[in-house]
Amino acid sequence: MMNIQRILKHLVTAERHVRQVFTPTRLEHIAHTIKASEMQHSGEIRFAVESALEFRPLLQGQTPRQRAIEVFSDLHVWDTELNNGVLIYILLADHAIEIVADRGIDAKVDSEYWGELCRGIQAAFAQGQFEEGAKTCIQAVSQQLIAHFPHNGGGKNELPDTPVVVG
Repeated sequence: MMNIQRILKHLVTAERHVRQVFTPTRLEHIAHTIKASEMQHSGEIRFAVESALEFRPLLQGQTPRQRAIEVFSDLHVWDTELNNGVLIYILLADHAIEIVADRGIDAKVDSEYWGELCRGIQAAFAQGQFEEGAKTCIQAVSQQLIAHFPHNGGGKNELPDTPVVVG
């Protein structure tokens, strides 16, 4: 069943909305948080934000989770030596946050933990605390990566730390 309200929300949420919420300065701070985090473990964290879905996937009823998995693939988060990449994906039009973890870390962390992180970042975003919510989420993901994939001294950064504005 087509959700007209959702379609309208996506149509009016422009990419400029992403730039208002996640200013270049905020994105830079998020990148620094990711970089600092990755000095403590061998995992890889990617942060992606998207204003709205494209029209065709929207009409087909693509869920935020399905889109997050697509972005996870597009950004090659799965392409790490230890399969320990994690994507934090934000879809502004739906007020949705999804965490997609590669099989190496997903096998070690309960899905309820990821769900709790999503709810936490959603609460922060609802209060307008976008940078703080993102940083808190990154730090919580880092705790799991530190516990399960401590830094092996190699210091190899397999994926970019810079947040991605999709679209």
